[in-house]
Amino acid sequence: MNKIYKDATQAIEDIHDGATILLGGFGLCGIPENCITALVSKGVNSLTCISNNAGVDDFGIGLMLQKKQVKKMISSYVGENAEFERQLLSGELEVELIPQGTLATRCMAAGYGIPAIYTPAGVGTEVAQGKEVRSFDGKEYLLEMAFNADFAIVKAWKGDTMGNLIYKETARNFNPLMAMAGKITIAEVEELVEAGELDPNQIHTPGIYVNRIFEGKNYEKRIEQLTVRDS
Repeated sequence: MNKIYKDATQAIEDIHDGATILLGGFGLCGIPENCITALVSKGVNSLTCISNNAGVDDFGIGLMLQKKQVKKMISSYVGENAEFERQLLSGELEVELIPQGTLATRCMAAGYGIPAIYTPAGVGTEVAQGKEVRSFDGKEYLLEMAFNADFAIVKAWKGDTMGNLIYKETARNFNPLMAMAGKITIAEVEELVEAGELDPNQIHTPGIYVNRIFEGKNYEKRIEQLTVRDS
């Protein structure tokens, strides 16, 4: 099975209006920059985006928010995006904020084929509204459903032609879990090598989870909040 695609435009060609998409990365680290740019150019709309963060105003998912392509955002932290805030307060954007651990575990459940999980996170808060609460050994837990995403878009440091992926440092946050969870997983990598060239002991995402892979280009790798030490 050939998983290699020429570029992001080809890899995301069948992402349609109304699709639900998992987008990997943490802050602006390890985000699928090329795929996001391609989605903006394609002009696909009414998307449900599941991502830990919502990017910043002029980068990442923020570019899609500017174009009003996102109908619903499911995230755990969204504090760096003024346009997100504006759309939320104006009612233009539907938002589901969930605990970070719950976000990760709902991805993991989808990857493992588990329909739902019970978690203590959010019990007794607004997060619990409308959800089943069940007691185990005297402690209450919320029922949270596994994500049901049409696509997962992830970014890795290296990948091979069979779809095996290696992430670098902070980019391992959410990318491996989301790569497992999509019905169709699209991976962009900084370097694409032949099968067999990666050390099997270093692989974070086995190729069985990856449907499409391409070598990206022109990565900016922005820093969300630059902090430097006085000399």
